[in-house]
Amino acid sequence: MLSDLLGRRLLIVTGKGGVGKSTIAAALALVAANQGKRVLVVDVDAKGTIADRFETAPIAFAPREVMPGISLMAMDTEASLAEYVRLNLKVPILGRLGPLARALDFVATAAPGVREILTIGKICWEVRESIEGRAGWDLVVVDAAATGHVIAQLGAPDAISDMVAVGPVRNQTEWMSDLLSDPAVTALNVVTTPEEMPVAETIDLVGRARRELRVPLGAVIVNRVLPELFTHADELIFDALTEPPVVDRLTRRAGEGAGAVLEAARLAVSMRRSRVPHLERLREDVDLPLMFVPYLFARSQGRRETALVADALTAELGL
Repeated sequence: MLSDLLGRRLLIVTGKGGVGKSTIAAALALVAANQGKRVLVVDVDAKGTIADRFETAPIAFAPREVMPGISLMAMDTEASLAEYVRLNLKVPILGRLGPLARALDFVATAAPGVREILTIGKICWEVRESIEGRAGWDLVVVDAAATGHVIAQLGAPDAISDMVAVGPVRNQTEWMSDLLSDPAVTALNVVTTPEEMPVAETIDLVGRARRELRVPLGAVIVNRVLPELFTHADELIFDALTEPPVVDRLTRRAGEGAGAVLEAARLAVSMRRSRVPHLERLREDVDLPLMFVPYLFARSQGRRETALVADALTAELGL
């Protein structure tokens, strides 16, 4: 069923800060582009992280193609409001919104969900335009807010509908809710690492998403999984290699770094096994498909890392 993930039109990627959420979002876009899809990647926080993953100049609200099949855009609530006014109210906007933007700040403070609706509304609009053939995307990938904020963003259309009983605003939010809740269109995916806090936040987020949202869940992507260097059966051999007389002989034959290599291997094995209980907890508490991305030990965080992660995801997706 993992291969069905790229059959959706909207993939939302979230996760605890620092787990590699932006890298996974960029890699998913690259996997889709390699399959011949035209992809729009939306940077919700507009921190420039997605642009870094493709080693391109800073991006703006207007989508810009950065490589064949992949375009990037950065979310901007004021620009989203201007576009909404222009498209729905047929009012031309020249320059900054000024008083209208200040009014937005006032209303957003008084009515939770207003600012979020400008973000998720723009994303939904791009998806609907692509479904109806008016936009050039086969897939929209969202580098969404971190786990602490994504529930409020995705729940904004339903929150607005609860406040507004009738009228054009309710009509606008209803089609967004329908799109976000359609399992053939949308999937919310969570990135984590095999560590205590990220796994705990992932379990909590999945539970909250099921209780508070109608957005379908896709997969949990476990990033930075350390490889198993050798099995328990090999440990007797490894222990023998780390005995002082053997290390001395290895040092004489291979150089001063021999002992350091053995210690690094022991540390890697210890770290991997210390993370196994967290993976087991994830399997037990989250009944979603799991995808695993190995720890790459890559120095670069640009296109090379994105391509390596895309290769790992391609293997996991069975493509």
